[in-house]
Amino acid sequence: MATTQEDCEAMIRAAEQNNVKLMIAYRLHFDDANLHAVRVANSGDLGELRYFGSLFGLQVKEGNIRTRKDLGGGTLFDIGVYCINAARYLFRDEPIEVVGLTANNGEKRFAEIEEMTGAIIRFPHERLGMFTCSFGSSDVGRYDLVGTKGQLRLENAYEYQGDSKCVTTIDGKTSEKVFKPGDQFAPELIYFSDCIIHDREPEPSGNEGLADVRVINAIYESAEIGRAVRIEPVPKKRRPDETMHIKRPPVKEPELVGAAAPR
Repeated sequence: MATTQEDCEAMIRAAEQNNVKLMIAYRLHFDDANLHAVRVANSGDLGELRYFGSLFGLQVKEGNIRTRKDLGGGTLFDIGVYCINAARYLFRDEPIEVVGLTANNGEKRFAEIEEMTGAIIRFPHERLGMFTCSFGSSDVGRYDLVGTKGQLRLENAYEYQGDSKCVTTIDGKTSEKVFKPGDQFAPELIYFSDCIIHDREPEPSGNEGLADVRVINAIYESAEIGRAVRIEPVPKKRRPDETMHIKRPPVKEPELVGAAAPR
């Protein structure tokens, strides 16, 4: 949404004062694989939810916008936000404390930003979320959610290409569900258009974006000062659920003309 809490709040105020809709582009709030994980997490089948863990990494080329601090680059703002957001919509709650660490192997491409960030996030009811995100690793993107009776893993959890697979184990019995790729951007436009036409407030609201930015900034602060940082949770009444599922056929990858791949 932005890089500071103040900018997020200014955007929210501007939208309210001018009576316009504000939606943050969280494509996974409409994604069948992630909404399936939300349903399982919310069903009680896993028992009492205890902890969330995630890895999200890729190789970023030197000069990519992701490595420009002045343009909002950095591992948390670009990919770590997916891990934070997933933990929030699976636990259906807001973090209250974080511990963060950053790492940098000294390569030129990471002159302005960290190469890698790891964080532990405390949620109410003594639940923990843990993740590591990296711009200098092999491609990885998955999360695990563990409860007192079972667990689930969503593989290829954050990308918009390729199959996603949810593996669920409950009381020792394992099942798998595979989700074919779809266009993850069309559903955002369809949903937002519907909100405008029918005068409904979008679920991924300005408060949803503000909540993640507040956590991101707290993680960076923790990494800088070397201790845990408390967070004042953003009030949230709505979370993504299966009623928001919108599926459209995948878009074929276009031929690049006079341009390079983003990574």
